[in-house]
Amino acid sequence: MEITETKKVNRTKDIKETDSVVIRFSGDSGDGMQLTGMQFTDTSALLGNDLSTFPDYPSEIRAPGGTIAGVSGFQVHLGSKEIFTPGDEYDVLVAMNAAALKVELKRLKSGGVIIANIAGFDKKNLGLANYPEGTNPLEDGSLDSYVLHKIDITRHTKDTLADSGLSNKEIERSKNMFVLGLLFWMFDKDMATTIKSIREKFAKKPQIAEANIKTLESGWDFGENTELIGTRFRINPAPLPKGIYRNVTGNHATAIGLIAAAEKSGLQLFIGSYPITPATDILAELSKYKANGVKTFQAEDEIAGICTAIGASYAGSLAVTTTSGPGMSLKTEALGLATMLEIPLVVVNVQRGGPSTGMPTKTEQADLLQAMYGRHGEAPVAVLAAASPSDCFDTVFQACRIALEHMTPVIILSDGYIANGSEPWRFPQEEDIKPIQVQFLKEPNGANGELLPYKRNEKLVRPWIKPGTKGLEHRIGGLEKQDETGNVSHDALNHEKMIGYRAEKIKRIADYIPPAKPDSGGEKAKLLILGWGSTYGAIKTAVLEAIAGGYDVSHIHLRYINPFPKNLGEMLKGYEKILIPEMNGGQLLKMIRAEYLVPAIGLSKVQGLPFTTNELKAKIVELLK
Repeated sequence: MEITETKKVNRTKDIKETDSVVIRFSGDSGDGMQLTGMQFTDTSALLGNDLSTFPDYPSEIRAPGGTIAGVSGFQVHLGSKEIFTPGDEYDVLVAMNAAALKVELKRLKSGGVIIANIAGFDKKNLGLANYPEGTNPLEDGSLDSYVLHKIDITRHTKDTLADSGLSNKEIERSKNMFVLGLLFWMFDKDMATTIKSIREKFAKKPQIAEANIKTLESGWDFGENTELIGTRFRINPAPLPKGIYRNVTGNHATAIGLIAAAEKSGLQLFIGSYPITPATDILAELSKYKANGVKTFQAEDEIAGICTAIGASYAGSLAVTTTSGPGMSLKTEALGLATMLEIPLVVVNVQRGGPSTGMPTKTEQADLLQAMYGRHGEAPVAVLAAASPSDCFDTVFQACRIALEHMTPVIILSDGYIANGSEPWRFPQEEDIKPIQVQFLKEPNGANGELLPYKRNEKLVRPWIKPGTKGLEHRIGGLEKQDETGNVSHDALNHEKMIGYRAEKIKRIADYIPPAKPDSGGEKAKLLILGWGSTYGAIKTAVLEAIAGGYDVSHIHLRYINPFPKNLGEMLKGYEKILIPEMNGGQLLKMIRAEYLVPAIGLSKVQGLPFTTNELKAKIVELLK
């Protein structure tokens, strides 16, 4: 936080204006830190702050309470300027117990603020967090370099709700609302939106709603009427482009993008999926749109999910299946079938830490080579990657366009960081979204009046034929097709020809996608940072700061990975060095080196955590010294 101005308010408390702040809410999984963070985020977004969030769930299911393994965090970076990442270090840390403090302290800025729940630092909690016997960080002076506020949040919550009639367990669940109210006071934010949200959420449980609201207001009153926290902060609205905004997560933006593509193509949307972390929210969100003609099917397994989607595509729907890494493995054979059939199919892979079950709540970018090559036989498909939560809308929409206009499966790569993170998203205007061109063959297309279901146009795209169309009966299946007729063929030369057609069809998509261009910096520089997926925010922030510091560096970010933009190879020649940061062992690095024969340098991070700006800036400085 950089303080720019001080104003006097009631009760002689100061409000200091700051251009940005990073807040980390941290506690046990049952402490409601995710909900607290999201409510604070939604209010901040409504009041015009730009922001970026990072929900950080424990990967161990129901880890013992009070332990380091059970710590659940929610990080939000908000500001009166453009924000691209959830922040490297925290300005404010809310620690609901000793384990939360132990896990998070290393990333709290010197002089940062700690709000500690005293009840979470008793002998039992200190032991569970593996502090030495007799050690309490709230009392031993180890936190003297920080601004420490010790508050018995649990006791204040119990006092507030003493006459509520709720059980002790229900009262305990409300303590996160005390924290939220205190933070609203500390950062001068109106509580009306949250109060409305609570009443709507607990409309059928008014006693719970009123308890939460009362505790929320109690947290505000604590800040207002005690001298413990004497300084408040205000973050003015960010100068974002004019428009209607909503705070959106990557999974929700994905769902909206699919609905928009269905509307703009005139097709019914069908999703066949099996729930899997962290992709489940897409299926859940789309299930709310039955009245809009969206069909959702929760399949019994991953294979059934993709197979029902293939059936829906064959019948003429915009068909989608969603999953994460392990589910992609199970969908592989059916994805090969869709490739052989040459029908549209959209596959959303929300990547997570692997292999196998791995770390299901953590983020990773390690499925890129699986998306490119993870099928038997020569079975190329289009591959796109979203860069941020709001970018999921545009990426998904363009993926649907490619699938429908080029009659091919398309894989969209998101990841847990994008899927669960959120940022303000400006609603596009309906007239600004171009229609998706869809044509069904309605009469025979052969020169002699016969049907040729695999006769191709200039894009090498075969016609889409709805089953039951009179006179257009034809054979489908996973066996190799004869050129044009679509009959089963075991001819060696025909097989090679069809393999070539399917590969060339994917390559020709490059004629219909935007050229690569720098996101920051120029077309020539000493160093290019080439990125894809959720590394976008950290790379952009690092590059902008490096440019401001006098370094000659540029940034290109790839949405289209198969095929690459047609001009990418030529663009890469304009840079002396190329750095490719990835949350994997260097998968795009291998592809770029193989395709363009350039000596690109990799920077890998496989920790289940996104890159920080400082990590990238350090590498930029190292390479340019």
